[in-house]
Order: sequence, then structure tokens, then C-alpha cells
Amino acid sequence: MSKKIIDVADAVSKIEDGMTIMVGGFLGTGTPHTIVDAIIKKGVKNLTIISNDTGIKDSGVGRFIYNNMVKKVITSHIGTNPETGRQMNEKEIEVELVPQGTLAERIRSGGAGLGGVLTPTGLGTIVAEGKQIIEVDGKQFLLEKPLRADVAILLGHTVDTKGNIIYANTARNFNPIMATAADTVIVEAENIVEVGSINPNEVVTPRIFVDHIVGSGCNG
Repeated sequence: MSKKIIDVADAVSKIEDGMTIMVGGFLGTGTPHTIVDAIIKKGVKNLTIISNDTGIKDSGVGRFIYNNMVKKVITSHIGTNPETGRQMNEKEIEVELVPQGTLAERIRSGGAGLGGVLTPTGLGTIVAEGKQIIEVDGKQFLLEKPLRADVAILLGHTVDTKGNIIYANTARNFNPIMATAADTVIVEAENIVEVGSINPNEVVTPRIFVDHIVGSGCNG
């Protein structure tokens, strides 16, 4: 058996209080629900979550919010989860709202080792507050700094035993860029196959980025 394949208990043993975690997915599509369930069961606290959204009450990242496990969330929208807004207004959590494209590029910058990304998005709005403005060829841009995490948890449709990943349709979303921007990357695989079973031309995330593989639905 590949040394990368571990059970979900081993996977979440690597997640500790106070960590920053990137969670793949878009409103639960592409989110590794088995790993999320195990993290909730473990009961870690004071997490910083980087994700496209904060989901809904009973699914994905939303469950972290409802279980009071999060101290800060960096995300593009919270409108589908009223509890996020309530906790933000009550000063129970910090919410950093980032335009969706900017969020993706900040993560991509973190994965590529860049110093950030220059974007006009947010100029003249509250998004620009406290941020450096850089002029290039007479045009102004916000410097948006890169994002990285201690751990990224992802969902892959087909993953070989070395960690090469294919994603299913729109479940691809934030998963590939998050795979590049974390110190430890754990992928939940809906299907685990032997090396050679995947056409190399179809691999989206190469094995070099993946540290651990967990079978989807495995609760051992």
C-alpha cells in the first residue's frame, strides 16, 4: 500500500488548534466532507479558514462555523450562512471578505512563491482600506498579498496511489490552486486507483503537491 494512503483519523491528527486551513469547494461541491466530519469530531478550535464561501448550516465549512471552531475566515462570500454573519456582527469571529477572483489569485500567488498580485478590483472601496496602492504605467492597482495555509484539505474524483489527482467537473474549482499553497496537503479521494491507471495528460494536480490520501467515506 502507498505510504501516502492513511485513514481519516491519522489525517486529522495533523490538524491542531490555531492552524490555518484551506478548504476546497464551492458551496460544498468539491469539499472533502469526510475530512470535515472528522475535524469536527476531533473538536479543534481557533482555526483560520480560507475558503471560497462559508457554506450552509449542515454542509462543509458551514459546520465549522456552527460548531464555533473558527476565529477567522478569509472568504469571498458568506450570504448562504446566516450564522457567519451573526458571529461576525457579534465580534465572535473575524471575517475578511475578498473578491472571488482576488481570493483565487492570492492563493495562486502563495503557491507560486510570489509577493502578491496587482489588481484594480476594490480601488475606491473599503476593500482598499489599509492596502498599498502601486502605480504601473499610469494606472493604479491594489497590492493583494499572497495566502498560504498550514494544511489544505481537498476532494479529488480519481487519485492514484502516488497522489496524482483528477477532479470531477466543477468540483475542480479552488482545489488545484490550494494544493500548491499549503505546507501539508490532504486529499480525500472518491476513487483510489493504481499508478498508471490515469492518463498523464488528464492529471490536474501532480503527486508532488500531495502529502496524504484519504478514502472518501472512510471513517476508520
